[in-house]
Amino acid sequence: MTRPGLAAALVLVLALLVPPASAAPAPFAPAPAAAPAASAAAVERIVLGGVRVRVGPRTRQVVTVDHTRGHHARVAFWVKRGERWLRRMVTTDGRTGYGGLVPGGRRRQGTGTTPLGTYPLPWAFGTHRADDGWDLRYRRIRRGDFWVQDNESDFYNRYRHQSRGGFRWWLPSSHPDASERLIDYGRQYEYAVVMGFNRDQVRHRGSGIFLHVNGRGATAGCVSAPRPFLRRLMRRLHPDLHPVIAVGR
Repeated sequence: MTRPGLAAALVLVLALLVPPASAAPAPFAPAPAAAPAASAAAVERIVLGGVRVRVGPRTRQVVTVDHTRGHHARVAFWVKRGERWLRRMVTTDGRTGYGGLVPGGRRRQGTGTTPLGTYPLPWAFGTHRADDGWDLRYRRIRRGDFWVQDNESDFYNRYRHQSRGGFRWWLPSSHPDASERLIDYGRQYEYAVVMGFNRDQVRHRGSGIFLHVNGRGATAGCVSAPRPFLRRLMRRLHPDLHPVIAVGR
């Protein structure tokens, strides 16, 4: 092959190997920014039984706590059917904290106040064996179980057994960082549903806020209701229906 012929052949080979400009890969570009969280935009503000409630698009169950006088409240259970909210249970013997009601963001540990606002009801615990009719995740109390209220612990506002350590479970109840030994409250915690207050573990804001069975009087910041109400509620709450509790005044 002559040199001109060889040069032409090389040009032809290069043309076959190099794609045209239109077929070249596009330069790297970052993925488009994610759209704002739908949950924030889709939150709906409604009023049920005189209580303002913030509900997400998947919430179909609500417990309302309507302050009446002193530490007393009307506690009701609502379900959504179609576009309507229907009240299924109610008691006028609900209780709140001895320190009154306060916006959740301003609450302080040890004040006996119940946080206002709407909070999820993610799981439950108590003194009984799990019942086949309960759908919420459940943990049975055993000796050595605490709810951590130690502000120096990484497990602040968490359920934890003393054998696992990580908190000063031995502190006396008079100490401001004393954790709550759950077995000491067999009456109130016979049935208890965790309120999702202070899930971010903000220190000194408060720990161990539940919906539980009535004691003799006001609570230390929780919401309580008669035992029959809690028993029935345990059989109705379902995680797939994203239940919440709303505390108002």
